[in-house]
Amino acid sequence: MNMKRIFLIAALAAACCACTPKEFAAVESGTTFAYDALLPFVESGELPGAVNIFYHDGVQETCCVGYADVEHKRPITVNDVYMQCSQTKGFCGVTAAKLVEQGLLNLDDPVSKYLPEFATLWVLDSEENGVRTLHKAENALTVRMCLNHMGGFPFESCIKSRDIPGGGWSGGAKLRINAAAAAACPIMFEPGTRASYSNTGIDIAAAVVEVITGMAWEDYLKKEVLDPLGMTSSSFRPTDKQLENKIEMYYLEEGKQATWVEQDNWQQRPYNDSHVYASAGAGLWTTAADQIKFYKMLMNLGVGDNGVRILEEDTVKNLLAVSSRPDFLNERVDDSYSLGLWAPKVDSEERWFGHGGAWNTHCEINWHTKSLKLWAIQLLGSYHPWEPALNKAAEDFFATVVSTDNAYVGRTEE
Repeated sequence: MNMKRIFLIAALAAACCACTPKEFAAVESGTTFAYDALLPFVESGELPGAVNIFYHDGVQETCCVGYADVEHKRPITVNDVYMQCSQTKGFCGVTAAKLVEQGLLNLDDPVSKYLPEFATLWVLDSEENGVRTLHKAENALTVRMCLNHMGGFPFESCIKSRDIPGGGWSGGAKLRINAAAAAACPIMFEPGTRASYSNTGIDIAAAVVEVITGMAWEDYLKKEVLDPLGMTSSSFRPTDKQLENKIEMYYLEEGKQATWVEQDNWQQRPYNDSHVYASAGAGLWTTAADQIKFYKMLMNLGVGDNGVRILEEDTVKNLLAVSSRPDFLNERVDDSYSLGLWAPKVDSEERWFGHGGAWNTHCEINWHTKSLKLWAIQLLGSYHPWEPALNKAAEDFFATVVSTDNAYVGRTEE
């Protein structure tokens, strides 16, 4: 083993050991399955740095390998902020589920009950030579359709685009304004007849939450979910101090080392000034130490590791952990959506649910086995050469702490 490798292993192992906060309600396993699997890719320059957590029933392997900032050799930790992108959708689903519990929301209510502008929608039939042919939608748009991507909306609303300067994913408008714009634009198909992944639909659902609660959605989320779980580092506008220690963004393509990227146009700097608005479809900054609190709450059927109950057991089991889409879509049993979360069509001990984000973040949980897999990184591109090794690391971890053949899925977005 050469001295360069010895130094790298020592430095990264020290970071891995130092990154486990005391508030994690788990005993560290002492295993290094993920670390051993990922280190060669850090050494090759393909993997800048990542946080990986495996958890089963009180036993946890926490690994921080590589760097949050490669240029300055700043080791990555669970307390570094990062943009979780579409993982924000699950937070919207939880806020809606809370209102269902309280009898304030029926998921099959028409959206127009809360947002009158959705009473009439127009479906785009064709567009040729600048001429659009539309028909009036026959089906009423429901809140459930917005949350499970069956509303017929494009990925982003018609007032958003990659060319609009703005921080976060918001495009510089409040949720209520984005919802009104979506209602004024043609939709792609009759609501409830097909599925198409959409930030717009999730933002509309968040606007419904605002009408019901009389609060800005991000304020309601903070009051009812983030603060009770102790997620003090999660927000839509990270502080300047937090951003000094953020996980930097990189791009990777096959045959090359990862290269630093200043920003992606979907998430433009500055990240915390007055033109950044909350987006429920994608926009919440977090840390691995914070994010695991949210997913452990789902894994524990509504109860956080701090003992605070956010949701009732049946709510998690029946509204979040299984698909809310109709059977006629003929989806795979493990490939569907509940309320802002991908979830199996049929619940069983073999099925996991959770979500991923565009910068290749990911978390999934299994409430039956009390198991969790979290992956935090900021990476553009679809080349992930470490996935087979990480799959094997997951298998080895779960085989060590319990007899299971569940493996890391490595999903991001639909």
